[in-house]
Amino acid sequence: MSGRKSFVQLFVGFLLTATAAGVHASCPIELSPPSVVLKYGDSVSINCSTSETKFAGIGWEAPIGGTGLEEVSHLTWAVENLTDWNISPQCFINPSSESQFGQCFSEPKIVLYTFPEDISIGSIDVFDGVMTENKNFEITCGINNIAPVQNLNVIWYKGDTIVHTETLNNAQKSPANLSPVYNFEPSRTDDGVTFRCEAHMDLGPEGPQFNVSSQEYKIKVNFGPDVECSAPELLEGDTLEKLCSVTGNPDPIVIWLKDGQVTDPTIPLMRGDEGNNTINAEGYSSITKELQVYVLYGPELTCQSSYTAPENAPLNLTCNAVGYPEPEIIWSKEGEEVELPQILTRRDAGQYMITASNSRSSVNHTVEITVLYSPSPILELEDSEVDVGSTVGLKCSSMGNPRPKYSWTYFRTANVMETNEDGVSRLLIRNATAYNMGSYTCHAWNDRGNVSQTARVTVRGADRVCPVVITPDRMVIQYRDSTQAVQCQPIPTASRNVKEKPYWEVPQGTSTETVTWMPDTQNDWDPRPACTGMFSGMEKCQKLLDYTLYKKPDSVSILLVDDAGPVVEAVDFQLQCDITNVAPARNLAVRWYIGNENFTSNETMQVTGCFPWNNIDCDLNVTRSPMNVSQTLNVRLNRTHNGAEIKCEAVLELGENGPNPPPSEMSSPINITVFYKPSINTTDLPETVPLFRGYVEDLVCIADGNPLPEIQWLDSQDNLVPGNILKVNEAGVYNCSARNKVGSVSYAVKVILKEDYLPLIAGFVAVAVVAISIVFLFIYSIYYKNTKMRRYNLKNAKLSAHNGNVAHNGWDMQFPMTKLS
Repeated sequence: MSGRKSFVQLFVGFLLTATAAGVHASCPIELSPPSVVLKYGDSVSINCSTSETKFAGIGWEAPIGGTGLEEVSHLTWAVENLTDWNISPQCFINPSSESQFGQCFSEPKIVLYTFPEDISIGSIDVFDGVMTENKNFEITCGINNIAPVQNLNVIWYKGDTIVHTETLNNAQKSPANLSPVYNFEPSRTDDGVTFRCEAHMDLGPEGPQFNVSSQEYKIKVNFGPDVECSAPELLEGDTLEKLCSVTGNPDPIVIWLKDGQVTDPTIPLMRGDEGNNTINAEGYSSITKELQVYVLYGPELTCQSSYTAPENAPLNLTCNAVGYPEPEIIWSKEGEEVELPQILTRRDAGQYMITASNSRSSVNHTVEITVLYSPSPILELEDSEVDVGSTVGLKCSSMGNPRPKYSWTYFRTANVMETNEDGVSRLLIRNATAYNMGSYTCHAWNDRGNVSQTARVTVRGADRVCPVVITPDRMVIQYRDSTQAVQCQPIPTASRNVKEKPYWEVPQGTSTETVTWMPDTQNDWDPRPACTGMFSGMEKCQKLLDYTLYKKPDSVSILLVDDAGPVVEAVDFQLQCDITNVAPARNLAVRWYIGNENFTSNETMQVTGCFPWNNIDCDLNVTRSPMNVSQTLNVRLNRTHNGAEIKCEAVLELGENGPNPPPSEMSSPINITVFYKPSINTTDLPETVPLFRGYVEDLVCIADGNPLPEIQWLDSQDNLVPGNILKVNEAGVYNCSARNKVGSVSYAVKVILKEDYLPLIAGFVAVAVVAISIVFLFIYSIYYKNTKMRRYNLKNAKLSAHNGNVAHNGWDMQFPMTKLS
């Protein structure tokens, strides 16, 4: 809002100025200071004042720090952090109606600067300061973030000498990145000189003076190489190095070639070194010169000291003589010049001398020629058989000149002795074992050749063995468990017989050429790893690792086959145990549990799925990868098993080296309902029941069965009476029947009618008891009267002390009695 007000005031002021032109020739504004030089980001303050007394007000018009019109005689424009490169603040004054001037303004000069702390020097045409003689190059001075540019001078130095000065007149006020260029064409004398550039900024009397210099930029000037050679004729002992001088920068790499092969030019030349030589100088550029070098030297002979060949063979003795001039060759034997024979005979054996000579010198060499005979075919070596624990010998002989030497190739053991005597070699095998079974090759050889023959020894009663040891000899490892390493090594006594280091062959997995094999516990179900060895005297042999990768089943479940429903007593039914994703199935055993009893099934385990999972055509005795299997159990239950829990358990029986206890998985139990036909309890219901005439008897029929049986009676009149209780009062045969869905059973009870003599007998017994009681009382009364009773008079009775005539007890009153009779 203040900006809009200022703009309106300024516009009105301009109009007033236009109308009042000529009234007041100058603007009555003073700025202090009138010009400012400051660094980018510094603070600035300029005071605007007037000496007029009649005016409407003064103000600052600026994008930053503007004030608007204020009725004061002086007003300060201030900015704390000046960052506007193109700022141009204006102080304006508005006249009043009595002023003698129109609206006017004054603008201070503001210079905002920045200067780099360092500058750079380099050339985009040059790598690492390397230049080429007589070629133009541009050297650039990098001056970044500098302002204002119009105050900048750039000075170029070569060494300490100014070679170029450039003044930049760019009117841009904001910072710029500058790259002034100096063009330079070097000569070889400029090699090693340095360049640098300086940037100078002059901001006038109000501002500072700046000066910064780049680092020194050292150049290297490449030139050449130049090769100058003298005449290529040298004496023996001179060097190639003295033939040519080579100059250039960088220092040239000089290579001498002779007949296309690199040679050392500092080595003195000897006989045989003459020929076509080439000098290659590699520097900034390359140059090649061909030179034909000649060296004079005496003859040199290259010839063997002895020569051996079979009789009637061509003579292939090669002796070479070199020298310059070319030497002359002469052969002599026993002091006489001879021609060398083309075909050797025994007479040609002896000592020969060869002489090579030219104008410089001559040289002699002696050669001994020997005629030899190669060994004849081997005799007396034949196949042999020997019983285990017995002794057998082998013989090998051959003829030759010189006498042949012998060696044997076989599986070396401590019970084999080797002897050589009179040109014959013998082997003696004592206490033969399976390790002595194999091939025995005799080699006869001399300087001219060799022959060999092989015989085979068979040890009866011994099986072929492979002399390797596997550690551990059995590996049982769980699916996805951490892997283990198994080693394949020759047995200690077989180490000197090893032809190839034992290794693992894994037909169904990843083979390895090392002695260590580590199974993949996720995929190596049936790798069939074999420790493989190659031994002298034996064919390639293998020993299999007893390896088992096992996996516990994902699940074990039990079910009734064909959803048979309730089980009927004494009727066979079939249970099935399903085991999923288990390996190896051939080690799987299924245990069955019915209540507290356990069973095993004689049924063969069936494959219900293997990889791919819709495949069932796989042999669980062969396939070791995970598969789904099932086993059935044919069982016959009785009523005691009703409600019992039935479970099956899958157990991986992996042997004594396997986990202990063996890995197992138990199914969830199922409860079995056993239906059975009724049975009548005959213990409490006899076959014959007596019935007293005139009485009623309850016949109670109790039956057990599942489902609970229905019980009814059939009376003697063939009437059906439901329920298990029948009231009877007459003789007859009564049938109780119990029936459920499994079956029915009946039981006949015969009721016999009897007379009841018990009241009569009771009457007789009562009469007898009464009669006996009367007789007893009568007899007892007579006895008592005569023996125990007396007559007493109680008249005038007085109490008296105890005496023998008084009947008393401890608490009765005592009465004196007088015996009457």
